[in-house]
Amino acid sequence: MNKHSSSIEGLSIPENLLITPTYVFFLIHAMQVGVGILGFETYIAKYAGFDAWISILLGGLGIHVLLWMIYHILQDSKGDIVSVHKNIFGKYLGGFFSLMFSLYFLLLTLTVLRSYIEVIEVWIFPELQLWLFTFVFVLIVYYFVKSGFRVVTGLCLISVILALPILLLKFFPILEGDVMNLYPTVDHSVGEILRGTQKSVLSFLGFELLLVFYPFIKNPHASKSWAHFAVFFTVSIYLITAIVSFVYFSEGQLQYVIWGTITLWKIVEFPFIERFEYIGIAMWFYVVLPNIALALWAASRIPKRVLKIKQKYVLALFSIILIVVCCMFTDRQAIDKLNSVTSKIGLYVLLYIPVLFVLSKIMVKVRNRDEA
Repeated sequence: MNKHSSSIEGLSIPENLLITPTYVFFLIHAMQVGVGILGFETYIAKYAGFDAWISILLGGLGIHVLLWMIYHILQDSKGDIVSVHKNIFGKYLGGFFSLMFSLYFLLLTLTVLRSYIEVIEVWIFPELQLWLFTFVFVLIVYYFVKSGFRVVTGLCLISVILALPILLLKFFPILEGDVMNLYPTVDHSVGEILRGTQKSVLSFLGFELLLVFYPFIKNPHASKSWAHFAVFFTVSIYLITAIVSFVYFSEGQLQYVIWGTITLWKIVEFPFIERFEYIGIAMWFYVVLPNIALALWAASRIPKRVLKIKQKYVLALFSIILIVVCCMFTDRQAIDKLNSVTSKIGLYVLLYIPVLFVLSKIMVKVRNRDEA
């Protein structure tokens, strides 16, 4: 790599397309905080009750370990997930595994997109024309992704800045809540807390996109601290969000609340705004947009690297697939099933990272022994 570009497997990335290590914070945090935070409390409390705050902390610790592994994997391969798979499994089998990652990121895109549209349908426009809104939404995402990775990075920066004031509104439900809801503390078994941890970890999906955009980081080694800080910040926000919901709702009430954060927005009162949840959902569009754009960018980049075809063609194909498939999910049960399937596949991806880490270290030892 020279000072003007980042090179992986002979593919040179010009310096004007690279980002500084600081932006890794915004990329990872923006990808982790999206539509999921609007209603994750119900799912983690299902198993661990109001002790689920412990599950969130354990899940956050697990994500830090996985992130550490990802950096080691990428540093060993000196490239992205395509380079990693090619070095370990060879050109064809490695290419197959890489394309599976592409489909996973496309599924992640679909899940976020459909879940957010459902929020709009339920809370604002019950008679929403699904196909029309989906088409317009995907068209906007297509425009940003086609503009390049740096534009998507800029979207992530804006989304983090816009989300912070909305998250500060947690102050309102705290005033009306009851801290006694949190007691007794730690009255669930280790198994129940660990099941809650599994659910909480799935809320943090998105950091694994580092496997794709790593080569676009200028001096990637310096981005480690920013990546870990992003995860720490994300875990802190999820922890605060969960505790606020636990303080406001009883454990019985929370079982019937699908979108805890949006429900809490209903109690926010300003003299000049009557229904703040409408404003919150509308502003959350700018939080969800980079979620979808970054995942779609990653999904469309991998086939470019594996199959050597232009990314814009893959992007157009994936955009059409998103519009068609999104319109197939027309009820709550189907959308909930989509989220469940994505969560399970996401769990397998997370479990695959340690396997990839071990194989990568073995390959490094073999290579060093052969060179000795």
